[in-house]
Amino acid sequence: MTTTVDNPLVFAFEFETDGHARRLNWDEIASGPAEKAGVRRWLHLNRLSPQVRQWLIEKSGVDMVIDNALLQEDTRPRCVKHPPGLLINLRGVNMNEGSEPEDMIAIRIWTTPGLVISLRAFHIMAAQHLRDDIMQGDIPPSSGAIIAYLAAGLTDGIEPIVSSLEDQADAFEDRIIDEASKLSKFALGDFRRKVLQLRRYIIPQRDALAQMAREGLDLFSPDEALHLREIADRVTRIGEELDNIRDRSTMLQEQIVEDRADRMNQRLFVLSIISAIFLPLGFVTGLFGVNLGGMPGTASPVAFTLLCFGMSGLALLLVLLLHRMRWL
Repeated sequence: MTTTVDNPLVFAFEFETDGHARRLNWDEIASGPAEKAGVRRWLHLNRLSPQVRQWLIEKSGVDMVIDNALLQEDTRPRCVKHPPGLLINLRGVNMNEGSEPEDMIAIRIWTTPGLVISLRAFHIMAAQHLRDDIMQGDIPPSSGAIIAYLAAGLTDGIEPIVSSLEDQADAFEDRIIDEASKLSKFALGDFRRKVLQLRRYIIPQRDALAQMAREGLDLFSPDEALHLREIADRVTRIGEELDNIRDRSTMLQEQIVEDRADRMNQRLFVLSIISAIFLPLGFVTGLFGVNLGGMPGTASPVAFTLLCFGMSGLALLLVLLLHRMRWL
């Protein structure tokens, strides 16, 4: 479910020096620049809102290059250092109702020591959970802590989806082994599409997280940088699991093609054997069916019976011959 375009603010917090957090409304944000001296801010905004676009360009005080990057329609995970902060694009699985998890949704972030601006077009569960924690009094100590929490939350949402894909790959393998069960080529094709869609963003996300830990020395404490490296390792493992699932699905597809080719070859072989047996019989019946004078047995009442016995014997002889040649 997308956010209403007319609503620019998802939520926003201002963190006082005494450790308290205060909710901000849109009027407080829109009236001035994004950063405010003496306090830290986290502004979580609706990227689809024209008001957000206008505020970013005209009043936010954020560099135009960053504004354009935050408002791009299509992005891939990345991390770029742009003093005095970092531009970060991350992806998470789409957990919104009526959506497919593999349709990964983006969160675009601009962060400095005193500011975090995050933009999204769909609900991001990791951001919602952090909002709930803040409202319960669990205040992140720095902008870096907010970024690390969001990265961890996005990764937490990806792992169960990858685990379910592994289980589905196991189920497909069992169905292929079971000869009585048939696997639809459309089911496997849809499965491979899901895997490739996830992998498309997981690999660059791993690189983005590693880049954050390297480039964000001014933003992240040693503990936060270590946390980010651990998250990057988790994403690396997820990427490796997706590679493994992709390879397994490829092998399953090849196995299905081979099984179908084998079944087709067996059927063609049976048809060839039948043709080899009935070709001489067809020649004999064709020869005796010319209905010309001089055909033997035309006046004998047992000629037809003898012909049937002879053709049966010929068929048996052909079967024995094919068996001896190990064609049967």
